[in-house]
Amino acid sequence: MSTTTLEPTADDTPAPSADLPSGPLAREALALAAFDHVVAHASGYRARPGQREMAAHIAHTLSGVTPGDDSVASDAALPARGIAVVQAGTGVGKSAAYASTVIPLALAQQKRVIISTATVALQEQLIAKDLPALAATLPQPFSFALAKGRGRYVCRLKLDQLSGGDAASADLFESDDAPTDTSASGVAARAVASASAAARWQERGVQYTAWANALDGGSWDGDRDRLDEPPEGSLWGPVAAERHTCTARHCPSYNSCSYYQARAKLAQAQVIVVNHDLLLSTLGLHALPAPQDCYVVFDEAHHLGSVAQGQFTASMDLMRSSWLDKLPRAVDEVAGALDARPTSDVAQLAKDLKTAQGELARLAMQRIGALPAWLDLTGRTPGRAPARSGFNDNAPPIVDRFDGGALPPDWTEVVAQMHANASALLKVFEALATQLKANARENPGDAARCAKLYSRLGVLAPRLQSAQETATLWMQAPTDGQAPLAKWLEAGIHHGLVTLTAHACPLQPGSLLRNHLWNKVRAAVVTSASLVTCGNFDHFLHESGLAYDDAVATREVQSPFDHKRQGRLVVVQTVADPKDVEGYTREMLASLMEDLREVQRGALVLFTSRAQMRQAQGLLERGEHGTLRDRVLVQGEASRTVLLRRHAERVAEGQPSILFGLQSFGEGLDLPGELCEWVFITKLPFASPSDPVGQARADWLKSQGRDPFSELVVPATGARLLQWTGRALRSETDEAVVVCYDARLLRQSYGRRMLQGLPPYRLQRRVGGVLSDV
Repeated sequence: MSTTTLEPTADDTPAPSADLPSGPLAREALALAAFDHVVAHASGYRARPGQREMAAHIAHTLSGVTPGDDSVASDAALPARGIAVVQAGTGVGKSAAYASTVIPLALAQQKRVIISTATVALQEQLIAKDLPALAATLPQPFSFALAKGRGRYVCRLKLDQLSGGDAASADLFESDDAPTDTSASGVAARAVASASAAARWQERGVQYTAWANALDGGSWDGDRDRLDEPPEGSLWGPVAAERHTCTARHCPSYNSCSYYQARAKLAQAQVIVVNHDLLLSTLGLHALPAPQDCYVVFDEAHHLGSVAQGQFTASMDLMRSSWLDKLPRAVDEVAGALDARPTSDVAQLAKDLKTAQGELARLAMQRIGALPAWLDLTGRTPGRAPARSGFNDNAPPIVDRFDGGALPPDWTEVVAQMHANASALLKVFEALATQLKANARENPGDAARCAKLYSRLGVLAPRLQSAQETATLWMQAPTDGQAPLAKWLEAGIHHGLVTLTAHACPLQPGSLLRNHLWNKVRAAVVTSASLVTCGNFDHFLHESGLAYDDAVATREVQSPFDHKRQGRLVVVQTVADPKDVEGYTREMLASLMEDLREVQRGALVLFTSRAQMRQAQGLLERGEHGTLRDRVLVQGEASRTVLLRRHAERVAEGQPSILFGLQSFGEGLDLPGELCEWVFITKLPFASPSDPVGQARADWLKSQGRDPFSELVVPATGARLLQWTGRALRSETDEAVVVCYDARLLRQSYGRRMLQGLPPYRLQRRVGGVLSDV
């Protein structure tokens, strides 16, 4: 995390006053004056009508609201809450519009600003470019900082504990992939696995020692993102700062803790940049300023619904259970050190929890093993010899959903047993943790020992919580009139081992956000380039929990680009219908290969599935298309950063360069000018039909007499399509062609609905190589 304070530049031009405005009209004038001042004096800024329209909408909506003040606005026509929802087309400059209006309002009222984004790229842009430029131009200096989750920082206590490769200290951090077979061969396999683990920890200890030395020497601040090479998760995880292993101010390393040093800097910042996940996950935990006391900006807000759903999804691993064998020993060690005696039989509870987990795994495997997909994954059917040797690591996971969120009757007792045992063990953990913190507080000299003991429990607590939370959701029975939970199993193969997890998730993200976020927010800006789908805000407002909220004021601000002059959208008519997956893919790829030969500089090809992308790669590797292979960079072959750098280098050298990517490349990539003169969309980006949450939501809507395809699928696909086409034009001077091979965009009524939400490109149809305007 970096906190930057920049003094304003010297300027003879009158600037907006920082005095507290006396009323809504004065505040609105202050905010707009600040925006005009920034546009007139900030380096690189220029006037854009759409940008000022956005700034004016924000200023008016928020002018009657004071965060942290529960009184009604002085102007009776203005609400006590204000939420400005703005779709800002590409090129509007939305970050400058909201930052230059909201920040002056906040400074004038001695409030803070939280800017929440969905992507690292936008966070970096705000911290490195937008906020420094604004701070250098506004008359009021302000500080800003980037907030990160605990897991991005190293825990000094755990780092010291694991430095040198102490296998005994590492025992609780080791994964449980070791065989559990009790036969002679199984014992031998465990011995080999144990020796391998010891060697692995010895090797890791060397790296941990190097990190500790870097911390001591001041060449590293403990931030994972500041390491020269991003560490693998298995290396970083054991030393990452985590809430469950942290005694905070009672830790002997508290004063030198990277995370709490960053928190201290954050406490001084007037503007905090954060991501949606961290903001939602820390509500009520005091890790960030309370939303009700701040102006909050949600950029890339179209992600809010999916992020909220992810935050409230619970899951537990049903296959790995050796951590439960370690649990009684860890509790005995901590309790013995405290001279305490748990009121419950921990060994029996752990044994019972392991038994219940094993029984649930047996029931799940019995259910999944009866599915045809199990044979594709494993080459075997229950009770029969395998059809082939080995497992299929490349096969997609098997997802098996419980219709209506209802578990089979014989499962409920097992799930209830898991819940009871996990809950009882968590109570033991909580009692010991409370005593450890009390000991550390009362006996500072014993704080180091207490912190180490606390971490012994902390590495096991998240697994117990996962078991308890998942079991809690699985035990919730559907109720009349309420949407049921989505509940499902997922099985797969990872490094030759079967994986099996249980999941549960609420179905309505809007309700989650309304209950957990919006009831705390008083003044907010909600913006993105893709909030309007199929011509209106309805889908976004429902998904984000803002529908029927009287505080919401919406505005669509058009892009300054001349889409008809700068871009074309070409829809290719194929003979095969996209529902004929094999025939359509074959025909589409043949057309794509011919079109790629026309690329002279930069292009982006977006695929709807990894299998589809692999087929395209296969064509490039053989036959007459082999000459194209050297032009193509494929997502996954290297990091995103490396691929984009290679792409830019090739184009700069005058060579054709083509990026192959999936959904994550369809959003957030900024490839201006020659870097992206073509965007090829292989198929309309419908969500995977195997998505268990989407299936559960569709079933629920059908049961209510509603049409899930029209209500959910079409607008969600339209939003993704808007993002994908948005990769084409990034400035007023760009010229690009978007080619969509899915003729349903023109042929079907739902395709025409999606078109209503796209910019007004020159629209053309291509049939057999012949182009015609539509």
